[in-house]
Amino acid sequence: MFAHKPVLLNEVIEGLNIRPDGIYVDGTLGGGGHSEEIARRLGPEGRLIGIDRDEDAIRAATERLRPYEDRVTIVRGNYEDLPDIIHSQGIEKADGILLDLGVSSFQLDEGERGFSYRTEAPLDMRMDRRQSLSAYEVVNEYSEQDLYHIIRDLGEDRFAKNIAKHIVMERAKEPIRTTTQLAEIIKQAIPARMREGGGHPAKRTFQAIRIEVNRELDILTQSLEPLIDVLAPHGRLCIISFHSLEDRAVKNAFRKAQDPCICSKDLPVCVCGRKPKGRVVTRKPIISGEEELQENNRAHSAKLRIFEAVG
Repeated sequence: MFAHKPVLLNEVIEGLNIRPDGIYVDGTLGGGGHSEEIARRLGPEGRLIGIDRDEDAIRAATERLRPYEDRVTIVRGNYEDLPDIIHSQGIEKADGILLDLGVSSFQLDEGERGFSYRTEAPLDMRMDRRQSLSAYEVVNEYSEQDLYHIIRDLGEDRFAKNIAKHIVMERAKEPIRTTTQLAEIIKQAIPARMREGGGHPAKRTFQAIRIEVNRELDILTQSLEPLIDVLAPHGRLCIISFHSLEDRAVKNAFRKAQDPCICSKDLPVCVCGRKPKGRVVTRKPIISGEEELQENNRAHSAKLRIFEAVG
């Protein structure tokens, strides 16, 4: 079994407010680290549904959660289909839902998956290898303008224009096939004086391509309202994000669910009839403490926000 340290574990468990007889859904099962701790707190009447689109993660989490198989159901799928998935299991509402967004430590550790710029591998980055679009198509077939926008917006890299230009120049000679090829092209596109500090020069571009390949931001923004709607009274939605655009989407969706009124501020009372769906538990996102930051590199950009459905 691979080494897997779930991020913000104690904070998630506290945030979910777990009842032994409750129904909980881990929409991004990964290595099963969070799910193991949830399952440990469930009694015979409790239930946990684990969802992931990565078959390798499903395999690893199934093994990890074997001691709790009487109360755990694992489904290969995407959390964008979470309401349909739990309804197919005979469940109408969930007492708690968890999303741990971004790439899992398992996917990074498995070098041949192409998520890491440190290990030579085919350009892939698919979380679900059943889909056709991979990093190879993005890198070799997207226009220079599209690459620029992806790297700028999803990678937040100030050298996006030059990186996109270099990718297009190099692929004109021959296709870019491996992670190390791409990482070296990115490195050459960034001025030497700017490469020092701030991590690997390819980090932001790899992040951007991964988000594009897996539609991560699109899936998140489309899923937030349906996930809130499937919460039971006082049920909680916990979301860990690693990207500013993800965090902003979560924050805005939670605020809108808490205060959905669209009436003019000039009106003395609300007449639109839109009712709050619950409350934002976290005024500011929860971040990792010093101890976790030292032990788990993935924790550095993690932000946890929590929403509680109306009672």
